[in-house]
Amino acid sequence: MDRGELTDAERRVWAAMPAGTRTALAGLSGADLRSLLLGVARDRAATVRPSEVVRRWREDRFVRPAGVDPGVLARVEARMWHLLPADVSGVELSPVVPVGTCSAVAPISQNRIVTTMRASEVLSDPTNALAVEAALRRRRQREVHLAAAHRVLRAQDFGSGASAHFRLFALVSSARDTGSGDTQARLLNRHLTYWQTVLSELVPAAAPRLHVTTFDDDVVRERLADTVRPALDAGVVPLVDEPERRRGRGYYIGCALRITLLDGSLEIGDGGLTDWTARLSGDTKERCLVSCLATERLADHVTR
Repeated sequence: MDRGELTDAERRVWAAMPAGTRTALAGLSGADLRSLLLGVARDRAATVRPSEVVRRWREDRFVRPAGVDPGVLARVEARMWHLLPADVSGVELSPVVPVGTCSAVAPISQNRIVTTMRASEVLSDPTNALAVEAALRRRRQREVHLAAAHRVLRAQDFGSGASAHFRLFALVSSARDTGSGDTQARLLNRHLTYWQTVLSELVPAAAPRLHVTTFDDDVVRERLADTVRPALDAGVVPLVDEPERRRGRGYYIGCALRITLLDGSLEIGDGGLTDWTARLSGDTKERCLVSCLATERLADHVTR
């Protein structure tokens, strides 16, 4: 990394190190570097007093328990699992994934990810992990549809009082392109129909909406108009065009989704078409749709 790319904090730390430290560490093998860091962590852990653990538990947003009622959340997620189509495979993801899982396929800074010392990172988005699993399964399956419910941890600061961890219910679908946007339309129909079913059953009184935006893709725009919208307009949850959206451009390709409550004022979910399984499999004809919903936000509005 060029010196100009370092953050102020990184410059301060390296300036305090003996000359040549950075070069020496960069020259270590991955295994040796992990051994060194684990030894440092062991030494630091040996000095921690119980009172410090209590203080960190109280003050550190990474470790504070969530404020949600776990019983309510479990019932909501159980209902979401029940509503899944039979051909969607559930995946119980590991708490960690290979380091770079997010940044290798999406324009995400590693600074937003909690990286471990063992060449892994704490799961920050189940859609990235499911995309890896989908790319592997596509080697033996014609079409793959996966789902996962997982508590994720993110390093960015979401503001005063906000938790760094929360649960997401995620869908990832991957299939080979058949031309004319038909594959994208089929995947969009699946995801949007599922979210429409979840919202209409669990939070019908919370004014739920599904929003859709196309990004410079006339074929997807046409399929939304002649295939996707006619299939969803009969539902009680409206599908709303959101042409003014800019967030997600570059992260999503061709089309982005948003799930809201309270007439659009509360966002609880997001998604879109990506090139993740295409990049992971080395096949440019692969099409992938991801979407997810924050179940804790949903649970807040479920009628008890």
